Amino acid sequence: MYALSLEKVSKHYGRLTALDNIDLKVKPNTIFGLLGSNGAGKTTMISCITGTEHKDDGKIKVFGKDIDKQTQESKFQIGVVPQEFNFSIFEKVKDIIIWQAGYYGKSSNEVKERLNFLLHELNLYDKRNQPARNLSGGMKRRLMIARALIHKPKLLFLDEPTAGVDVDLRAQTWKFIEKLKKEEKMTIFLTTHYLEEAEQMCDEIAIIKSGKILKSASKKSLLNELESEVFTVKTNKPIKIESKAIKFYQTTKGQTEVEVSKSTKLSAVFELAHKKQVEIYDIRPKTNQLERLYLQLNQ
Repeated sequence: MYALSLEKVSKHYGRLTALDNIDLKVKPNTIFGLLGSNGAGKTTMISCITGTEHKDDGKIKVFGKDIDKQTQESKFQIGVVPQEFNFSIFEKVKDIIIWQAGYYGKSSNEVKERLNFLLHELNLYDKRNQPARNLSGGMKRRLMIARALIHKPKLLFLDEPTAGVDVDLRAQTWKFIEKLKKEEKMTIFLTTHYLEEAEQMCDEIAIIKSGKILKSASKKSLLNELESEVFTVKTNKPIKIESKAIKFYQTTKGQTEVEVSKSTKLSAVFELAHKKQVEIYDIRPKTNQLERLYLQLNQ
């Protein structure tokens, strides 16, 4: 059984096609990344799955439950963290979370242990009795995560969860998300503009453009589609070489990078540099391979 499956799903806004005959499957207990530019259809897809928008065609199932025929059962499996803050800034932090539990028929006593767990894990416990307006932007984002998790969903949607969040808070958030996946066997459906984040965190990735899925596969198989690999190198002097299999070039940040065909051994890089009387002190893989693939597909 898939955690989420979409079959021939379409959504139109007048003449605009936001989702075009989408087929998609998400395995349980994975972190699934949906990548695309603004307006590609990411948020519309989440809205159709979670019920804030009505799809025009197709079928959507959450852990085998049809969202049209088994609406309540499917919605109880879902937690959603939208892009925009959508809570009252005048209410206390703990009350915002507790009231969310009420939508799922749970009392404050029933969720007391869960509430304390989330407040501690997301570093909100000391702010629990303060109005949400006193929180920083990063803390408000984590409050939305806590609210989405209070009823213990099996499928969590994170729509740009770390947008506007500093590096430390982003790292803390992802550490917690990995904990949910490992300890609660949760499935995470993520959209993000941080491609290095997706490359690091996601097990499965889909790329969407103009409402159509361009690619959907495991991260490993997607990256294997690249015909070359890029390395960052340190040299004793600048070097610029272009050949069929190896290309040295300087980036806008003043770094030297080398793009190597997958059919070429790395030793050939050192041999070519040596011929040009350039010494390589250090060479390491560049991490944003996913960005290269993404840009290729979106040309």
